[in-house]
Amino acid sequence: MNIGVIGAGKWGQALIHAISIKHTLKVYSRQTRDIPGFCSLDEVLQCDFIIVSIATQHIATFLKHNFKYNGQKILIASKGIDAKQNKFLFEIFEKYVPVKNLCYLSGPSFAEEVMKDLPTALVISSHNKKLAYKFMSMFPRTVKMYYGKDVIGAEVCGAYKNVLAIAAGVSDGMALGNNARASLVARGLVEMYRFGKKFGAKKSTFFDLSGAGDLFLTASSPMSRNYRVGYGLANGKDLKDILEEMGEVAEGIMTSKAIHHLSKNFKIYTPIAFEVSKLLDGQTTKQTVENLLRSKKIKNNL
Repeated sequence: MNIGVIGAGKWGQALIHAISIKHTLKVYSRQTRDIPGFCSLDEVLQCDFIIVSIATQHIATFLKHNFKYNGQKILIASKGIDAKQNKFLFEIFEKYVPVKNLCYLSGPSFAEEVMKDLPTALVISSHNKKLAYKFMSMFPRTVKMYYGKDVIGAEVCGAYKNVLAIAAGVSDGMALGNNARASLVARGLVEMYRFGKKFGAKKSTFFDLSGAGDLFLTASSPMSRNYRVGYGLANGKDLKDILEEMGEVAEGIMTSKAIHHLSKNFKIYTPIAFEVSKLLDGQTTKQTVENLLRSKKIKNNL
């Protein structure tokens, strides 16, 4: 198959590594990379199948100014919510590409482990089952692929888990213990579902690979960039210094702003995301924990 990849950060490189086991790829990113198949954007846009793995906050600008649609089938491997427009990725992509040509990748997947050919399981969600299976066939045997219909659910999970990972990093950075982190992640999963339900997401998505699987991974390991952000803040580091030290994008930072905005507009109770947003605006970690311990209970735990 004629396959191109746009975006060659750590996750993009992991996808390139995995898919190039079975296929020859064309690759483009803003930064020149010493990667086989690296070429111009125009060459990648001529591919029949394209995998997009660029930072969520840059996608709208990229599509508006650099993307040319000519029938390509696209797999979106980015995760997050556009904080400028407060829109999900499917809302942004569907302005430029027909729904039938769009698929979305989700599930527990640290780039470093994918690069080492360690096993994992991922989900491709789409309204076009045939196309989803086409993309699924590109992956090697070390990546077990599943198909999902719940595009909005997969998107919410992929975005929200990064915010919860920041909170988990704070918990561990403050040495609050295993009980605290487990409680935080469990309630975070409920909060994530409450948010997604408002936009029509299916409950089952939140208790599978896209939801619980990705959340448990991202909220439990320093391999997670977002977890490291929270951990660093809990240890008194400045956010700017943390990001400079990492040299990578932590999508949960801007996503927390978007979730807070959407929750306020749609009257959704999202206390963890709200406190993470305040924390990133300068609130102390101690105050953040105190606020969460005082947050109200929800009837039927939902």
